[in-house]
Amino acid sequence: MSSSPTTPPGPPGRGAAANPPNRFERLHLATDPDAAADPGEDGAGPHPRTEFYDDDSQSILSRNDSPDVPYTWGLNPYRGCEHGCAYCFARPYHEYLGFSSGLDFETRIMVKRRAPALLREKLLGPTWRGESITLSGATDCYQPAERRFRLTRACLEVCAEFRQPVAIVTKNALVSRDADVLADLARDRAAMVLVTVTTLDTTLAGRLEPRASRPAARLKAINALAAAGVPVGVLVAPVIPGLTEHEIPGIVRAAADAGATYGGYLVLRLPHAVKDLFRDWLAAHEPGKAARVLDRVRAMRGGELYVSEWGSRMKGEGIHAEQIRALFTMSARRHGLDESRPALNSAKFRRPGEQLSLL
Repeated sequence: MSSSPTTPPGPPGRGAAANPPNRFERLHLATDPDAAADPGEDGAGPHPRTEFYDDDSQSILSRNDSPDVPYTWGLNPYRGCEHGCAYCFARPYHEYLGFSSGLDFETRIMVKRRAPALLREKLLGPTWRGESITLSGATDCYQPAERRFRLTRACLEVCAEFRQPVAIVTKNALVSRDADVLADLARDRAAMVLVTVTTLDTTLAGRLEPRASRPAARLKAINALAAAGVPVGVLVAPVIPGLTEHEIPGIVRAAADAGATYGGYLVLRLPHAVKDLFRDWLAAHEPGKAARVLDRVRAMRGGELYVSEWGSRMKGEGIHAEQIRALFTMSARRHGLDESRPALNSAKFRRPGEQLSLL
């Protein structure tokens, strides 16, 4: 579907304006045109409330076999994400649950209440050898739901008990709440954190990532983690060509000043329904830049808005991709950021009651 400059911005605090069809479902629930025509008192239409559902998963770790993702084991305590980032590549995963990639993804959150118990069960298994685990591989483990359910905190406490190495990727300042557990693990080189920063523009961040922490709060979290002795870096992601790539030097500098010692970047990915959702977002919030952004995305993706091939899907190809790479590399060198993630150490991994190996 195509969008026009008159595309409405959608409900306040939400990144998606609607629920596009689920590609696996034959039937699609559409909004009543008469109801959609009534904008309500604030002009924004209905305000969908966040709903939480129990997820009855029987295992908690997912194995990654993609060569361009730097981890093997991922742990996601939640499915769906309240942050509501307009560009989120994880949105289509919600379609496997029978939901939509749009508003459903941000308002229907699956909660894995058994995550800590399932993690403990896995770590107790005789074949587990302390391989590094990443929270989260898809949705953010520190999204607002974590304040209520505290599943990420509980999983970290299990990791600390087993001395299990863990890496965290988040754009929520709530991660600093758990600096004590992370610092404990970091003493054995068993913890690291990457804080995602997409833009330093507070207004743009509020529209692009409506329920995520604002940029200043993320930088403050970097500072708090660094002060606690936790290795912390910055992930500039996604770099949106034509909209945010010019911010790379400023983001790197601000993160380094806050205490980040390493970093990386990823370019915008628009799989499946995310293409249309992001086009709608551009039409509603950045109509003057929409054509430029989409043209540059296509230039980096061989004429398409998305390609799934390993090796190119994370960084893109062509002159714009090379310019982004060079800009990040130059900025990282200038501000002393290592482009490699610190290696985590599994030598101290142990099951409760076990003695440490002498080897």
